[in-house]
Amino acid sequence: MGIAIVLIVLVAVAVGAIFVSRAQAANRQRQLEDAKTDARRWVERLGGQVLQLVGTNEPAKQALADASERYHAAGGQLEQASTAEQAELARETALEGLYYIRAARIAMDLDPGPALPGGEERARAGAVTEHRRVEVDGQTYEAAPRPGEHTPHYFPGGDVAGRPVPQGWYSEPWWKPALVGGAWGLGAAVVVGGLFAGMAGSAGAGAWESGYAAGHHDGAEPEYVGFDAHDHGDFDY
Repeated sequence: MGIAIVLIVLVAVAVGAIFVSRAQAANRQRQLEDAKTDARRWVERLGGQVLQLVGTNEPAKQALADASERYHAAGGQLEQASTAEQAELARETALEGLYYIRAARIAMDLDPGPALPGGEERARAGAVTEHRRVEVDGQTYEAAPRPGEHTPHYFPGGDVAGRPVPQGWYSEPWWKPALVGGAWGLGAAVVVGGLFAGMAGSAGAGAWESGYAAGHHDGAEPEYVGFDAHDHGDFDY
């Protein structure tokens, strides 16, 4: 009698475990499908803009090229996504591409379109609010709140290799080595200090340096890298 009871309990436990496992798998699948549906909406929106717009000046052309890269990357991520987190990554890549679309439209004096969802990193990084110019090792770097002849490179703002880069227009994409490699060179601190020290509305040089103090330096593994080649594939910037 005792053995029979034990067997009944074991069978009940096994059936319960199977039920819970199947319920969890079904829940994960629902989350994946929901995340894919949401991501697909943003990818399709980005694709429509990439196919529709043609740049009429250098800042717009550069921003559209960046948007196109994000579109293809997001599509690949979405196709390969097997978890909700991976689908959400595709959504974020597409959303970043749409920020470049807005920049291109602004550069062409077009309506930028509806506002896009923000994010903690973009808010923390702030924005370029005044024109700045600095010379480092014989090379001139400029930052401005709007596109211009000398500032054709846009960045939507956010963390790059653990440090904030403000949204704005730049003469050179000086952040891209860290974006691809995941670590900053020491020379970047001089550029950041000249461009952002005391600038209202931006994270400022102090916030950038605090990332360095926290361990985000050459060879250190960053907590977060915005558009990282290791996550998104290799692109020709």
